[in-house]
Amino acid sequence: MSAMKLAVMGAAGRMGRELIRAVHATGGDAVVAGAVVAGAIERPGSNAIGQDAGELAGIGRIGVPVTADPLDIIAKVDGILDFTVPEVSVEIAGLAANARIVHVVGTTGLTAENDAAIKAAGRHATIIKAGNMSLGVNLLVAVTRKVAQALDADFDIEVLEMHHKHKVDAPSGTALMLGEAAAEGRAVSLAETSVRSRDGHTGARKRGDIGFATLRGGNVVGEHSVIFAAEGERIVLSHIATDRGIFARGAVKAALWGRGKGPGLFTMADVLGI
Repeated sequence: MSAMKLAVMGAAGRMGRELIRAVHATGGDAVVAGAVVAGAIERPGSNAIGQDAGELAGIGRIGVPVTADPLDIIAKVDGILDFTVPEVSVEIAGLAANARIVHVVGTTGLTAENDAAIKAAGRHATIIKAGNMSLGVNLLVAVTRKVAQALDADFDIEVLEMHHKHKVDAPSGTALMLGEAAAEGRAVSLAETSVRSRDGHTGARKRGDIGFATLRGGNVVGEHSVIFAAEGERIVLSHIATDRGIFARGAVKAALWGRGKGPGLFTMADVLGI
């Protein structure tokens, strides 16, 4: 099988450059059947337009210029890696559906309406969507679900996350994944049990609530903890990311897994078989 041709959305951003490096690192050729960077896309007006994607990512020239035209690129590739913003991801999902290609979505801050549009696109495209693409985080999600299932509401659940100061959405997509896993384990609705903020005289904590706390500062890549707190004991499940490359490598793994799968909306749990 030939190397999978992948395009990277938001190629000039932190994650975009990581994705370019991660795809290139697979050494995609006819022997290893990895992946190659076949397209790099940025917003119109970006200073990166016209630059070589490899030079932008610090890996040397690869002969792939950055463009602002996703339609042209999507017609030529097997898949697209997308860690951008909700409105862009929805647009790309529609284009991926028309082209019948793989769309890996790592974008966070998606609304219910955004999710519905991406799910609809999954009727024609292979869409793999997750708030976090790392192996460790997805294992943490699975463990959180199991622990929540085993413990009753005598154990209060709190999700704590910290990210770099430039992150624009809160709670993080990963925190919401963990909260959703806890809610599933408890067989309750996260929408009905979630507490996103506390300020002033809030009264006692309601039994069964799933609380979220958000921290922002410095260049923290991502830290997440799920705390199960009861009288006299606490269980703390944590994951600390120190390298943004883990998310990029997970996204490439997802794209390669999705090749030839056919239409559908999948998660990293499907990719990892957990």
